[in-house]
Amino acid sequence: MRRRVTPGPDTDVLICKRRVHGAEWLGMKLLDQFVRDGDRLFRWRSYLPLVLVPVVVAGVMTTPPPFSTRPAERLWECLSVGVALAGLLLRAWAVGSAPSGTSERSTVSPRASELRTSGPYSIVRHPLYVANGLMALGLSLFPGIWYLPIILLTATWLYYERIAVHEEAFLLERFGAEFESWSARVPAILPSLAAYRRSAGSFSWKKVVRREFHGLLVIAAGAFVFDALQETRRAGAWRADAPWLWFLASSAVLFLFFAALKRGTRLLEP
Repeated sequence: MRRRVTPGPDTDVLICKRRVHGAEWLGMKLLDQFVRDGDRLFRWRSYLPLVLVPVVVAGVMTTPPPFSTRPAERLWECLSVGVALAGLLLRAWAVGSAPSGTSERSTVSPRASELRTSGPYSIVRHPLYVANGLMALGLSLFPGIWYLPIILLTATWLYYERIAVHEEAFLLERFGAEFESWSARVPAILPSLAAYRRSAGSFSWKKVVRREFHGLLVIAAGAFVFDALQETRRAGAWRADAPWLWFLASSAVLFLFFAALKRGTRLLEP
């Protein structure tokens, strides 16, 4: 009977005719686990962030905002929405400049007919996940509760880190040396403008509207709900600020308009 031996951090192992130090072997096993975790998270990436909603709502309902004046609170809320809108704009840039066959939506596995290395992908390898992180950060800043952004950013980092590892394993297998060269010069999360290159293709607003028309409504709904919860807690009865109500209403009208265009016409088709 063969005995299975797990090498320690100071043991050399021969893998694929290449001698690998034990610490590197353990790192490879950990990376394999990240890839497997990322595969599972990738399939449910559109729904798992909803798990954090009760945590955020509980925080808003139980913690008073720290602002001494209403103008200061309103300014903070506007800046927070601005951060979320910056994330939405980054998503629009990444989606609108994507050539056909790239940045495809799939709930089963990553797909790509070519490796994107220009436009937003020339300054960061995962612009869509950075954009999602900015949107989550903006909404978590809105209530002015210090621990909510920490919770949201930590959860977002752990969540998208594993999905990104899974996607990069796919890209490495799919594109080989081209991916290695690109990943060596472009950071994964923190953008760097040093190597910026203009997008290879033309920008398509139709593609942005077709795929991202719901994003503004998500931000508006989050801002409205957080504001309404805080105002209701403060007043002891249902209450919401008019600006955020109008923001939600106008975003809902745009959502319904573009949804009707997408489903009832071919105006948004490529």
